[in-house]
Amino acid sequence: MNVAEIKTNDIANGEGVRTSLFVSGCRHRCPDCFNYMAWDFEYGKPFTKETENKILTSLKPNWIAGLSLLGGEPFEPENQIELLPFIKKLKKQYPDKSIWCYSGFTIEEITGKIPSRAFTEISVELLKMLDVLVDGRYEKVLKNISLKFRGSENQRVIDVKKTLEHNKIILYLN
Repeated sequence: MNVAEIKTNDIANGEGVRTSLFVSGCRHRCPDCFNYMAWDFEYGKPFTKETENKILTSLKPNWIAGLSLLGGEPFEPENQIELLPFIKKLKKQYPDKSIWCYSGFTIEEITGKIPSRAFTEISVELLKMLDVLVDGRYEKVLKNISLKFRGSENQRVIDVKKTLEHNKIILYLN
């Protein structure tokens, strides 16, 4: 997996001050994507132990709320393989830090309720590590700049823990 960018002290991609990890690789190719450079799986630099350590160190201060995963596409199968062990390590080291993920896949696609490449043998395990999932492809015709933490009206900000517990979509934000 390659990393397109790491933003520390980010206030745009989830609640509070966060570290944001932008992974490379996305097959959605949404028109007007703000991060089209990260569509290429080879864009950026390899995700290494040094990269992991940089991110984990950036999360240490108490005022950092957590990590946000963006892309590219975190739920591309190739990226899931690298992200799952890292997120497990992060949760062990920082159990109180929240993890947000922005995905062009819907939660139904990630869990296999709707067939998609995002549904793998580890996708649900990775999903369970998240606190909030902003799901759905960016739709240019549904663009709405007044929405909080998302770009188009079809996207949902989902409370993952409550959704999985109740087996129905529970929104984190309306």
